[in-house]
Amino acid sequence: MTRFLVVLTDVRPFLDGAVRDERRAPERRRQVVGASSREAADRIAGAFMALGMVRAGRQRVKVVAVGRRYGGV
Repeated sequence: MTRFLVVLTDVRPFLDGAVRDERRAPERRRQVVGASSREAADRIAGAFMALGMVRAGRQRVKVVAVGRRYGGV
């Protein structure tokens, strides 16, 4: 079963010539919430997107799939 994480992060300032690499330097996490379905994760993300800091562009909402569903053989 695929689980999802909804992550609220601070937006890192973009420096001249820098490339954003989330694996080497991830953005600072403010809140992490787990969800058991994509629909639940989307509803949580929608609530986070209503926050003033997100709407102002200072924070970002990410939905990340954790694990995979394996079907068939």
